[in-house]
Amino acid sequence: MPTVITDDLFVPAPIDPSIHEEITKPPVTFWKEAWMRLLRNKGSVISLVVLLIIALLAIFGPSFNEYTYKQQNIAHRNLPPKISGLEWLGLNGKDVHGVDQYEKRNITTNYWFGTDEFGRDIWTRVWKGTQISLFIALVAALLDLCIGVLYGGISAFYGGKVDNVMQRIIEVLVGIPNLIIIILFILILEPGITSIILAMVITGWVGMARVVRGQILQLKSQEFVLASRTLGASNRRLIGKHLLPNVMGPIIVTLMFTIPTAIFFEAFLSFIGLGLQAPLASLGVLIDDGYKAMRFFTYKLIFPSIVISAVMICFNLLGDGLRDALDPKMRK
Repeated sequence: MPTVITDDLFVPAPIDPSIHEEITKPPVTFWKEAWMRLLRNKGSVISLVVLLIIALLAIFGPSFNEYTYKQQNIAHRNLPPKISGLEWLGLNGKDVHGVDQYEKRNITTNYWFGTDEFGRDIWTRVWKGTQISLFIALVAALLDLCIGVLYGGISAFYGGKVDNVMQRIIEVLVGIPNLIIIILFILILEPGITSIILAMVITGWVGMARVVRGQILQLKSQEFVLASRTLGASNRRLIGKHLLPNVMGPIIVTLMFTIPTAIFFEAFLSFIGLGLQAPLASLGVLIDDGYKAMRFFTYKLIFPSIVISAVMICFNLLGDGLRDALDPKMRK
């Protein structure tokens, strides 16, 4: 027989009037959830730790010993790592023929990475070069944030003729090779950090502007933007409170890939002789010096190559991890 369902089979559940709502978990914001997803990515966490260590060594490494990045000691030139140097200390009288005699003493040095052809400490020069390379990368990131985000946001938000004119300007800038710009600035100024930064000011932010424009074009026709317009929100509020916060994920990911690109750009220019000049040190300058002496003094190339490879790999792994962490489709 089929079961007959009657009202007396249902019993009201006991309800505590003092408890209206129960939340089993604390509320999790988008950024907190993204951070938790990033921490589950072992490659990104290891990359972040390695980058922090390299940044600390770049700041404090040159002060770990008594040598500066441009201090020369010809008596200690081309010393391999942790090899004692033979140093002439001063006059020690004359011999029977009246020739000046110098006292020499075999001393243990602190040349942890060895010395170059001018007797300069490679340890200090490597971390000073890392400091300069990271500074150029930081400038590139700031240009992306200050110029690229603003330019791309204004172009996409206002659209129409404004967007058309601004995009034509970007197309002109994209058509100019960075190397040509660098050469023009070298003719006006001189090879160095200033020429590289000015070249990045002209064309370095174009990629970020395009990314931001594409994201805002996709967002500005959605319902929450239309609702804000209906409630009378100003253009400044729409951009600052609604559109830009929603494109911060792609902006951060693009920054993580901009930084190693800027480091490689500076290293390439220094390697071909258009970047920093002696006695300044950058990773590109050190790799160029090591490449010239690679056959007999391999250590000069190994140490800066390890540092720049670690920086490039870590930033790329961190960028991949941030892209996955900030992607809403990756939510479980």
